[in-house]
Amino acid sequence: MNTTRTLCFVIAALSSYAALVYRLCQARRSWKDGAYRTLIATLLLQCLTFTMGALAMGGAPLLGVANLAVLLMHLSAVAFCVSAQIILLRWAAADEGAVRRARYWVITGIALDVLLTALFFLADGTDRPASDFDGTSEPLLLTYLLAFIVSQAIPCVTIYLQCGPYARMTGNASLRQALRLLSVTAVVLFLYCLARTVNILTAAAGVDIGAWKVAASVFSAAGIVMLSLSLTNSSWGPAATRLLEWARTYRSYRALYPLWRDLYESSPDIALEPPGASVSDLDYRLHRRVVEIRDGWRDLRPYIDRTVDGGRDPAKEVSAESRQAFTEAAQIKRALQAKLTHTVPRNNKDAGDFDDRDTNNFAAELAWLTQVAAAYSKLDKAS
Repeated sequence: MNTTRTLCFVIAALSSYAALVYRLCQARRSWKDGAYRTLIATLLLQCLTFTMGALAMGGAPLLGVANLAVLLMHLSAVAFCVSAQIILLRWAAADEGAVRRARYWVITGIALDVLLTALFFLADGTDRPASDFDGTSEPLLLTYLLAFIVSQAIPCVTIYLQCGPYARMTGNASLRQALRLLSVTAVVLFLYCLARTVNILTAAAGVDIGAWKVAASVFSAAGIVMLSLSLTNSSWGPAATRLLEWARTYRSYRALYPLWRDLYESSPDIALEPPGASVSDLDYRLHRRVVEIRDGWRDLRPYIDRTVDGGRDPAKEVSAESRQAFTEAAQIKRALQAKLTHTVPRNNKDAGDFDDRDTNNFAAELAWLTQVAAAYSKLDKAS
């Protein structure tokens, strides 16, 4: 169990250091920004918190003082929560009200750290076994532990309540994503507070809940990883969004290939440029592929038999639109064969095309052609 808890502290510490290093790389152009400096302070305190946590799990005295790492972990955790609350206020607004609330949080954080330090030494924290900090019936130490949990739970609640309104207020897409992720993080870390409270109270009552004790460490590590991501989202978020958009575009480009290939082989004139394997300027290539599929489909109109029914995907129940996609794919497949043999069916589709499709809406057209291409590929494999 201790191995798992130590691993959770290490994961939380590594994610904190990764976020700090990532943000420090932007120091040259961002250091004059007060919000950036507050963010760096938040990440430094986050790193200190979980470094002390990992050292505390080792059990060795820090600077020759037993349980000093535990005290420093708790004090830096309070400061870290206060700093996270302040960075949220700075993200939301820079008015006098935000400055006043930030000052309130600083004063509260200092008071909590003084209270925790006093309780720690009054409870003889340096002379107690490390296991007592998991939960004890000794009144002063129990008060210390519960005061610490309250100091963590309250910022989780306030951050969660603030993130939703702030996300709706901002017009910055990456900041809005960061705030939404931060609200989820607050929920996960609040679950850590609940699990830790259960651990403390059951230990004080002499009840052993076994492996469930690890839940608090798991929630803590997961929450800190998410927090590290949310505090750096404004930097990597836009790049990640562009990467996801590129991946979706490439997936659509590849999905259309089997249908485009056969239409191109039947009507080479549909290609504006010689086909190639390059994926540079992918948006343009995807638009060209859609246009070329349409042109190839039009060339097939005299050979498309309207009586051909493609049926449906036998693997599952499908919608009417999916059945139509299979029908269109089957008609294209039959028409390609008819064109090779110069066979014109009696019920050919010699007028019109793409039944009920809005060719001016590229996103809808792409989605429809992707369905037809997928159905075409399945029919191709089945034949």
